[in-house]
Amino acid sequence: QRVSLSAVDGWNPVARSEDLLALDEALAKLEKADPRAARVVELRFFGGLREEEVAEALGGGVITVKRDWRAARAWLVGRLSSGRQGAL
Repeated sequence: QRVSLSAVDGWNPVARSEDLLALDEALAKLEKADPRAARVVELRFFGGLREEEVAEALGGGVITVKRDWRAARAWLVGRLSSGRQGAL
């Protein structure tokens, strides 16, 4: 099932093609800092999975997925915001 990039909780950090590269770089850094949260982002944002499906895929609970999703989004938004100012 395909889901638009903006369909996941209304979060769409990719407005331009350059933003996709910045997102990829930030996601690679997140993966080093928190591999599970990075996987949640991949499954939710790129895979279009619902929280319940991500929990099942990762073998965890929905509450953990929700927490990881919120933390990862905040982390990525911070990196992407500073990246637009040249500090990614």
